[in-house]
Amino acid sequence: MTNYDEIDFSPLLALTEGEVITHARVRDVRLASGKVLALVTLDNGRDHTRPNTLGPATMTALGETLDALKARAAAGEIDAVAVTGKQYILAAGADLSDITKVGSKANAKLVAQLGHKVFGKLSTLGVPSFAFVNGLALGGGLEIALNSDYRTVDASAAAIALPEVFLGIIPGWGGAYLLPNLIGIENALEVVISNPLKQNRMLKPQQAYDYGIFDAIFPAATYLERSLAWADGVLTGKIKVERKNQPGKIERTVKWPVAIKMARGMLESKIGTVPRSPYVALDLLDKAKSGTKEEGFAREDEALSDLVTGDQFAASMYAFDLVQKRANRPVGAPDKTLAKKVTKVGIIGAGLMASQFALLFVRKLRVPVLITDLDQTRVDKGVAYIHDEIGKLEAKGRLDGDSANQLRALVTGTTDKSLYADCDFVIEAVFEEVGVKQAVFAEIEPIIADDAILATNTSSLSVEEIGAKLAHPERLVGFHFFNPVAVMPLIEIVKTQETSDAALSTAFVVAKGLGKNAVLTADAPGFVVNRLLAKVMGEAARAVYEGTPVADVEKAFAPLGLPMGPFQLIDLVGWKVAAHVQDTMAHAFPDRFYSNENFHQLAELPQVVEKDKGGRVTGFTKDAQKVLKGHVGTTPASAESILRRVQDGLAQEIKLMLDEGVVPEVEDIDLCLILGAGWPFIDGGASPYLDREGASERAFGDTFHHPVIRGIGG
Repeated sequence: MTNYDEIDFSPLLALTEGEVITHARVRDVRLASGKVLALVTLDNGRDHTRPNTLGPATMTALGETLDALKARAAAGEIDAVAVTGKQYILAAGADLSDITKVGSKANAKLVAQLGHKVFGKLSTLGVPSFAFVNGLALGGGLEIALNSDYRTVDASAAAIALPEVFLGIIPGWGGAYLLPNLIGIENALEVVISNPLKQNRMLKPQQAYDYGIFDAIFPAATYLERSLAWADGVLTGKIKVERKNQPGKIERTVKWPVAIKMARGMLESKIGTVPRSPYVALDLLDKAKSGTKEEGFAREDEALSDLVTGDQFAASMYAFDLVQKRANRPVGAPDKTLAKKVTKVGIIGAGLMASQFALLFVRKLRVPVLITDLDQTRVDKGVAYIHDEIGKLEAKGRLDGDSANQLRALVTGTTDKSLYADCDFVIEAVFEEVGVKQAVFAEIEPIIADDAILATNTSSLSVEEIGAKLAHPERLVGFHFFNPVAVMPLIEIVKTQETSDAALSTAFVVAKGLGKNAVLTADAPGFVVNRLLAKVMGEAARAVYEGTPVADVEKAFAPLGLPMGPFQLIDLVGWKVAAHVQDTMAHAFPDRFYSNENFHQLAELPQVVEKDKGGRVTGFTKDAQKVLKGHVGTTPASAESILRRVQDGLAQEIKLMLDEGVVPEVEDIDLCLILGAGWPFIDGGASPYLDREGASERAFGDTFHHPVIRGIGG
């Protein structure tokens, strides 16, 4: 058994330079019963945009605080200890910038052991320990709670998760052992493995409570007060804590092995066997069904030290750094002081996309939003959709009644274009055709103020061409959302030769206000994401027309690691949109992009592909087969040749985009694909993956990165 008190942690002190220390501030609270609870508040002294993180200096200081509280408990001065966080945040987990510096496997192991040493103290204080999770709790933040005896959660907490597998590691401070023994194996598999692999899905507080992670859930307005009263009830025996999902003997002997076996089969079919962290996590969860906590922690120490010094974690950290740092400081964004203040937003169109825009703008910016369309019936339908979605948020408790009513009141729908006169920012969401977009802007421009900003949501058309007939083309900017609008974090902001710094700055400020990450791109066909996805879709279509069964084509693309196969993706974005994008790209670059006239015939069908229960494409419908009859060859391509063609095509296209100046650096392309196409973190993004697979060398005789960023296939 590991004795953490005998370990020398001094090598970790070399990693603390620049660490933003999260302090553990203690105050005594006398409860209604007269008992005294020592309340520890984690606070890094920054505002809520900089979450508490847990680096070596922070952990060491927290350990000392808990030792002092243990002494006070032994002296009879306190009856309980509770840990909570500063406003909105408990902790966002380990300080990953420190972990990337560890260098040796021995140091990586010390990181795991320090977490176990410090958090382990929460169960040996001599008095009950409570975690009051008042906000964001990720990774180590949630493991603070899991190591405590009792847990409550604020119903408005932003997110609860163990995201480590998403980053190529595992929950290494108790999570892999404690969670399945608290909530059962099936729930734990969901939290530790499935959710991270679904683009790092987080739990809402109610879900986490339903799983059994928390013993009580309270509303934000009275959260601390009610948590303290609840803790008092537990201490005095008035409240009995029941944990219905805690596994019993039958679950451990019968259900556990079956769940692990099923999960392993699911992983192998979805992600293959190359990614390491999901399988390491699976083994840890499997072994958690028996043995002691100390043995479980020792297994985590070994697993974490192995993964932290591995190639896949290095690739994940490259991707993580892009999302955390580069995305927050967009390259090429003008000074935000140049931005026009947006007090009213206009949206041209009232279809589904336009209505999704309206909902996002009104929720995030809390300003009046105007939608218009050709007739009142369409407008009314759009407004009804927005009101309905606001109602759903209210029903889920994510909006109170007053806020919901205020948001509904801010949305106006009309056919009267004169109401655009006082809009500061007007975005179109009409049919993807240059003439249509030019026409709606021609109608609106004389009505709006000279300094109002116009934005187009085109997915692949030339922004400059759309603005060619404007009196003030300098006010036009590309503002390309991804579907579904509420979920996808990326906006491509497109600058033409004419776009003014004021328009560009406004677009970046608005994007940030919407909670999105913006990347600046030049006005080139398909911009970044759709240009590269069109390469993927085109190569998939080429293989089908050669005679390869569609299910085989989907499987051939699996090593790319994208969230879905190419035909599943086409079905999601819509066959008409996909056909249009392919046409645009094939017209712009006929020698490099594949398109086929049958695309448009397929797009007219109500259903093109058939899928299994998991949403995977298994074949074409009978109607689609009729359209394709006589157009499909008889020489199917092998999975290896299909994959190599798409790899080499992507490498060539990315190199050309950099040469053309579509974005400043390859990091911006990787960022776009991670945020806009779900390219997996564990690959490190597209360019490191293409380097490792040899595609960069094959396509242009060099690599994007020197040295090559290792990871999967490294």
